[in-house]
Amino acid sequence: MPIRRTATALLALLVAGCAHNAPLPAADASHWADAGQLVLVTSADWDATGGELRRFERDGDGWTQVGDALPVTLGRNGSGWGLGLNAARSDGPVKREGDGKAPAGVFAVGTAFGYADRADTGLHYQAMTANDWCIDVPASNYYNRIIDRSVVKAPHLDQSSEPMRRDLHADGDQRYREGFVIEHNEGGAARQGGSCIFAHLWKAPGETTAGCTAMAPASMDALLGWLDARRKPVFVLLPKAQYAALKHEWKLPEVSP
Repeated sequence: MPIRRTATALLALLVAGCAHNAPLPAADASHWADAGQLVLVTSADWDATGGELRRFERDGDGWTQVGDALPVTLGRNGSGWGLGLNAARSDGPVKREGDGKAPAGVFAVGTAFGYADRADTGLHYQAMTANDWCIDVPASNYYNRIIDRSVVKAPHLDQSSEPMRRDLHADGDQRYREGFVIEHNEGGAARQGGSCIFAHLWKAPGETTAGCTAMAPASMDALLGWLDARRKPVFVLLPKAQYAALKHEWKLPEVSP
C-alpha cells in the first residue's frame, strides 16, 4: 500500500534442522489466487546463500516466465520458513530475528523504496530520508516498520540498526538505493519473528545479506520496471526440494532447468 508522511503520523511499511514435509492445506493457494505477477527465488537447499530469481506472469490458470533467470544472494545462514501468505510451517528451519536467514514461503510484494525522489516502477514508491529507519528491535511498538524518527518518539527507536538511507549513515552504502518490501511478519505480529525483509541491491556479487534478497542493479531495475501493484504481485522463496514438494498444491509455475 502507499506510504505517506504527515506531520502527525508515522511512516509504516510492512517489512521486517529439517524434518519430513508436513501436508499443507490446499486452501493456502487461494491466498494468492488473484496474483497476476510472481517473483520466484529458488535455492539449492536451506543452507544455500545464493539462488536464482525468475519472473512470471499469470497466463490463464498457469504462469509464463518473463526473461531469464538472474543470480541473487540470500541470508548469510541460508533460509528458513517465514510468516507470509501461506500457513506457518515447521518442517524445516524457522526464521527468527537476527538469525541471518532469508524467510521462505509466499509473501505479498510491498512498497518500493530508494534514495531517489521517484522510481520507474508500477509499485507504490517511497523516497527515503535521513530520518527513515526500519525498526528491528522486538521490544519496540514499531517493530518491523519503517518510521520517520523526526516525528515518532518512543522507547527503543534509537537501538535500531537499520537506517534506510545507508548512504548517509553507513559510509555511502548503496544497497538500499533501490528496493522493495517483502511483506514478511506483517506489522511485526510475531515478536522475534524477523523484521525489515527487503529485496535490494547487493554490495558486491556473491556477498550475502542479513536475511534479504539482493541482486545486481540491472536486475533490480528490470524487476522494478516490470512489477505493478495493480496485478497484486507475490514473492516466493523456496529451496528446490520444498519447491518440488509444494509446487502442485501451491499452484506455482513450472521451472525450466
